[in-house]
Amino acid sequence: MPVSGTRGNIGSEILSFSLKGTDGKFYSPESFSDKDILVVMFICNHCPYVKAVTDRIVSYQKKYESKNVQVIGINSNDSEEYPEDSFENMISFAKERSFNFPYLLDETQKTAKDYDAVCTPDIYLFDKKRILKYRGRLDDNWKDESAVKSRDLERATELTLEGKDINFDQIPSMGCSIKWKQ
Repeated sequence: MPVSGTRGNIGSEILSFSLKGTDGKFYSPESFSDKDILVVMFICNHCPYVKAVTDRIVSYQKKYESKNVQVIGINSNDSEEYPEDSFENMISFAKERSFNFPYLLDETQKTAKDYDAVCTPDIYLFDKKRILKYRGRLDDNWKDESAVKSRDLERATELTLEGKDINFDQIPSMGCSIKWKQ
């Protein structure tokens, strides 16, 4: 089970990690020190919630890339119990869905535990100083993008880029639980 604590709470500092991406390179938050915003998302291959929003995540990265925003996807699921979430399948999943951001494997699950991540997707937005400003949902309708009325991550991004505080309720993300190793 994940450890509990103040990590993952608004105002906390980013926690470092070094994880292998589907491109074979290792990434850490420091790899993106030039970015004004770093969005860390705990995602996976098999979760229907993640599958439903991957196009939106790719679109978000494309929209905000020129505004110096970077997404990192991290898969922390137990791939022995959930083989669809294996590293090999992560590579295929990222290619099939045209990921335009690093997709990293948290094989030991330490990063997910350090962040108190609980589900996929679980979304964390850090400002230039790498302080957590937003932890919540992508938007208000995971099933049907055409029915989305509130793009929460985009709102949080715009406010953070403007140097303003998040002025709306941060509603937790809904998704599949992270599949913890026994």
